[in-house]
Amino acid sequence: MVNRIDTTFSALQALKQKAMIAYIAAGDPTLAATEALVPALERAGVDLIELGLPFSDPLADGIVNQLAAARALQAGATTLKVLECVRNIRRSCQVPIVLYTYLNPIYRYGFHKFQEDALAAGVDGLLILDLPPDEASNNSGFEILPDLKQIRLIAPTTPDARIAQLTKNASGFLYYVSREGVTGERAEIAESLGERVAAIRATTPLPIAVGFGISTPQHVRQVAALADAVVVGSAIVKKIAEWGAEPDLATRMEDFVSPLAAATKGR
Repeated sequence: MVNRIDTTFSALQALKQKAMIAYIAAGDPTLAATEALVPALERAGVDLIELGLPFSDPLADGIVNQLAAARALQAGATTLKVLECVRNIRRSCQVPIVLYTYLNPIYRYGFHKFQEDALAAGVDGLLILDLPPDEASNNSGFEILPDLKQIRLIAPTTPDARIAQLTKNASGFLYYVSREGVTGERAEIAESLGERVAAIRATTPLPIAVGFGISTPQHVRQVAALADAVVVGSAIVKKIAEWGAEPDLATRMEDFVSPLAAATKGR
């Protein structure tokens, strides 16, 4: 089975281009809106979507993404409905989708059943924020199906020996968290970014995506010069919160994200 994540990065690498990754919370402001937003983001030039699975205790997220999860839950989003949302998106849109999630919702759903249903719906990878690889490798119940890419997080404080351990069993791409703390917009890019990306690259041939704190085309250009992909989340989610009640939400988001996506391609 050919995975959309691998296909996308291979195509971009052949063109010597970098990937734009956008994060949104599934169900914010509604699941119907999400089904319209994902194709709009693809039209804007986004190469891969991180789709947040709403959870009541998103410990790695700042206030913007916390509120997005709360809005989605309030609007009736559930794990089952999010998978149905992905299935509906796949009728017209083939952009790679990674589910950004915490362990609790999928553990409650049934870890292997969740993966089987996610794969059948059209999900390409999982980024489970609070499932350390040590725990996963010591518990056969947390084994990731081979057709789903296993995205690993690496932090600025991760020691070199630990980086090698994290990248060893990763697939799809690596997600480098450019700053300590939770998600959220920042005024500047971390000075240590180039050094840390180089340390990760020394351990793996996988593409390296950088996220947390990236919110402007200038930020995107700076990061794209060092990494293989740029993740923008809170800046997008903040606009969804602002424009969520507007009938032209998808069009507004397409216009907002287009300059960010163009910046990954050097435009």
